[in-house]
Amino acid sequence: MNDMTPLVGRGIDRVDGPLKVTGHAKYAAEFALEGLCHAVMVRTTVPAGRVAAIDAADAKAMPGVLLVMTHENTPQLPQKGEAAFGPPAGRKLTLFQDTEVRYNGEPVALVIAETFEQAQEAAQRVRVKYEAKDAVLDFERAKAHAYKPEKMTHSPPDTCWGDIERGLAEGEVKVDHVYTTPMETHNPMEPHATLAHWEGPHLTLYDSTQYVAGVRETTAKTLGIPVEQVEVHSPFVGGGFGCKGSTWSHVVLAALAARQVKRPVKLVVERRQMFGPVGGRPCTEQRVLLAAKRDGTITGVRHDVISHTSVFEDYTESSTQPTKSLYGIANGHLTQRLAQLNVGTPTFMRAPGESTGTFALECAMDELAEALAIDPVELRVKNHADADPSKGFPWSSKKLKECYAEAARRFGWDKRSPAPRSMRDGRWLVGHGMATATYPAHMDKCKAVAMLEADGTYVVRCSTQDIGTGTYTIGAQVAAEALGVALGQVRFELGDSRFPRAPVSGGSMTAASVGMAVRNACLALKEKVLAGAKERPLSVEVEYGPKGEDEAKLAMRSFGAVFTEVRVDRDLGIVRVPRVVATYSVGRLLNAKTGINQLQGGIVWGISMALMEESFLDKRSGRIANADLAEYHVPVNADIGVLDVTVVDENDVAFNALGARGIGEIGITGVAASVANAVYHATGRRVRDLPITLDKLL
Repeated sequence: MNDMTPLVGRGIDRVDGPLKVTGHAKYAAEFALEGLCHAVMVRTTVPAGRVAAIDAADAKAMPGVLLVMTHENTPQLPQKGEAAFGPPAGRKLTLFQDTEVRYNGEPVALVIAETFEQAQEAAQRVRVKYEAKDAVLDFERAKAHAYKPEKMTHSPPDTCWGDIERGLAEGEVKVDHVYTTPMETHNPMEPHATLAHWEGPHLTLYDSTQYVAGVRETTAKTLGIPVEQVEVHSPFVGGGFGCKGSTWSHVVLAALAARQVKRPVKLVVERRQMFGPVGGRPCTEQRVLLAAKRDGTITGVRHDVISHTSVFEDYTESSTQPTKSLYGIANGHLTQRLAQLNVGTPTFMRAPGESTGTFALECAMDELAEALAIDPVELRVKNHADADPSKGFPWSSKKLKECYAEAARRFGWDKRSPAPRSMRDGRWLVGHGMATATYPAHMDKCKAVAMLEADGTYVVRCSTQDIGTGTYTIGAQVAAEALGVALGQVRFELGDSRFPRAPVSGGSMTAASVGMAVRNACLALKEKVLAGAKERPLSVEVEYGPKGEDEAKLAMRSFGAVFTEVRVDRDLGIVRVPRVVATYSVGRLLNAKTGINQLQGGIVWGISMALMEESFLDKRSGRIANADLAEYHVPVNADIGVLDVTVVDENDVAFNALGARGIGEIGITGVAASVANAVYHATGRRVRDLPITLDKLL
């Protein structure tokens, strides 16, 4: 063992970078198996009703077609499409077990052919007749029947603390507004893809997923086979952002098709098919009421959220989450309600709840600051939460005040003229806005195995996945540092369900959970080697089981401050974002280079959320009208200016021994509000409905 300079924290290049830039990194759809054939989904064209008849004769007669799967010839399954597990692993699936139609774009048939082109052409020849029913496609109509969900992912639907009526009564100044966010759709560079291959009773899946273990367990239970008979590989993922955290219908359909044709089957979800069958961010309507004394002390907050879900499964966008933790408010009342639409079930989308919730809350904070004639930063500092407001727990670590000070200094906030429309540069109205960013710090149980091979190489394995965030790299860094060896002596392997079980790459928990399991396994292996163990290979498997907030009696959360400059064309309403300055309190960065890159990527998405993204639901047909990258707008390089991102010096050892909290999602939070607040400062027009498009400013 060598005494090495610490590896953790260094800005080391991605260890998988050469494979990616040379085209040698294999993604799910790129594995080639002998006898491989191709599947294409046929989707419904009505939003509600039942399938009356399917005519697949023309499709079956086409060259190369091997099978057309429908409800008429698909074997009945034990679960019959019901969720084998709860989210994120399992969802209610469409597996051709009945004739019900629940949304426009729901899978109704699967065509399998020798080539993708043959399958695609044959899919156009499948004729489906429907008995249509009335569908609910208008959120305003659906709201009339909104209901309280049974549960949410991390907390109850309603949260109360203090005495809200007293808190509101004590407030001398109040702001009370409604903010809305639209339906949005994940569009990772790599769409969903699954390759299924049976060898006797054994199923192998190559899947683009954020949850290797979840795909294995959900698929096995849905098919009614032992989990030991399913193997999942996902060595590289071209982005997930939440949509790949669940096992959706196409995964099990590919397995069913491969079993029927007795050949490997590849099913790649087409770009337009990303809109519906694999989730998306639900629309929200959020009422925020803030009451404050004239000195800026906030005495009460109400935050009431209605978000849409499907007619067959509840998914709750937990937009109230940041409100219960962000400011030291003595009295709060938060509610979440659901409204059903005939659409595909929504799902987790980068910083679910926190991104939409911080938009509403942080815009309301800006409006309160103006009503009180207090600087927006000053208002936030005055109401800084020294402990978690709803639970009273102290923070494991928090440096939000330092974030405000540092980001404001670099931005030049003190040079801002407070009055709206008071800053100009020629025909451009200039606006400066800011907001607070926040995301909870999560960890979950994780296992890893560390081995010393006969040739002196160290191999560390964990069935986690690298969704583009740099898990290969930080895993190798943590392992090498724990072992006390050079980075080149360690090989970190992941993306294989045969390796020790890891949690979903969601909730910003991978670095902390996997990192701790890897660290502990490597420390245990190092101890054996130093004790004189001679056998080779020598291996040690360790499970890391973190304490939760209630057990640790600590509140665990990351924070940040986001400052944005916008320029708005005074005549055309065009919005440009030349710079964003942000500073974060996220614990210790495991890799300075990939960490800052993650935070910058989140900011880019926040700008996109503020100004561009919206899935347009046709209220007549129930189909998403802009289901491609030509019409569903996301930023390109020309849309993004300077992203000046730093982190404060922090080492949260109360959270874990690595001192690191997750960073994958906090970057998007607060950004939409920061942009919206800057647009108001530039124009004097408050836009409370995202995205902020030029028609709303003219």
